Amino acid sequence: IQSFLTGAIVMERPNVKWSDVAGLEGAKEALKEAVILPIKFPHLFTGKRTPWRGILLFGPPGTGKSYLAKAVATEANNSTFFSISSSDLVSKWLGESEKLVKNLFQLARENKPSIIFIDEIDSLCAARSENESEAARRIKTEFLVQMQG
Repeated sequence: IQSFLTGAIVMERPNVKWSDVAGLEGAKEALKEAVILPIKFPHLFTGKRTPWRGILLFGPPGTGKSYLAKAVATEANNSTFFSISSSDLVSKWLGESEKLVKNLFQLARENKPSIIFIDEIDSLCAARSENESEAARRIKTEFLVQMQG
């Protein structure tokens, strides 16, 4: 599993600065608060002032989500940037998808500080419903468990 996952992930240290990203000022401010400040000033986030555990960038294709995520990785003390497609986290084998998600987060923890960018995550983590498969439910649960830490 680990070798498959490593082959599917684009792992890099991007060199995209805030000034390279045109517009998106609201998103930049939210990302600074959620990601940059906790990494640069961890002493400000103690006790009940815990940093956010994740942030979701959404919008139509070509609006700068990937580029913005790379800028965050650069500005966050040159964090490791993990980019993977949601389709690479799905397996036809029972229990394999959850292991892939778990291993992705483990790999990110081993290379911290890190940013995980999952393209098209909405295909994996849409709203829960009674009609969804057991496999889809397990993947969502594993994402929630891993995002909690």
